[in-house]
Amino acid sequence: MEAFLAEAMETGDAKHIASAFGAVARAKGMTNIARKTGLAREHLYRSLSENGNPTLETTLAVLKAFGFHLMPKHDVAA
Repeated sequence: MEAFLAEAMETGDAKHIASAFGAVARAKGMTNIARKTGLAREHLYRSLSENGNPTLETTLAVLKAFGFHLMPKHDVAA
């Protein structure tokens, strides 16, 4: 799961990242993720789809439910 999410995030493609989050959430059980985040299942399905656009608040809540947190990483090429 970690490698899958990291690979998606490295693309920088917001739609791909949201879709990857959705795939992990479905694998872990969307009802369970909804319960852990306090967000409605329908909101999560919509936000975490290829056409979704989750807010930062939703993204952080979902990452926390997955057992992760957002951390900046310096890009040496920048």
